[in-house]
Amino acid sequence: MEPLGFAARLWLALLLPWRVLFDGVFAARVHTLDAPAPLAVAPPAAPKLEVRDAEVIAAPRDVTPALQVLAVLQREGRFVDFLQEDMSSFSDADIGAAARVVHDGCARAVKQYFELRAVRSEAEGAAIELPAGYDASRVRVTGNVTGEPPFRGTLAHHGWRVEEVRLPSTTAGHDPKIIAPAEVELGQP
Repeated sequence: MEPLGFAARLWLALLLPWRVLFDGVFAARVHTLDAPAPLAVAPPAAPKLEVRDAEVIAAPRDVTPALQVLAVLQREGRFVDFLQEDMSSFSDADIGAAARVVHDGCARAVKQYFELRAVRSEAEGAAIELPAGYDASRVRVTGNVTGEPPFRGTLAHHGWRVEEVRLPSTTAGHDPKIIAPAEVELGQP
């Protein structure tokens, strides 16, 4: 199985908590994923490391697109504010109301900047047969996995793939690490 790229992992990290929170059946399926699956391919190579005065520094990489996505989700849905809030003192109704606002804004942002398509066209719950040589990066087999393909099972989730990304261009001098600037409201004179 080929590892997912950073943007795909970020998207899953943002999407899955909501799906687990609001879809009990999906949450139960996720709960069954605790059992380690055998690796189909070797893990990706670790980034090259530079050692400087007994300090390990990871090789630089461009995280600007990931920060752009986080900034868009914050701007449109107050996503980071929601995640940073301590929810322990709020009622379920208050959390649900806040989640609706965050969901609406984040959904609007995703529709504006990404074109998504289902990986599988069949309806969830449909009977599926995966032939030998199926693309393991497009389909994850769960449950009682024994033997070799073909595998027969039920489509639990149709999956998502990004068809197009329309992130805005960054401007010179912009610090992509600032995903939401501080706001100062001035009083009336």
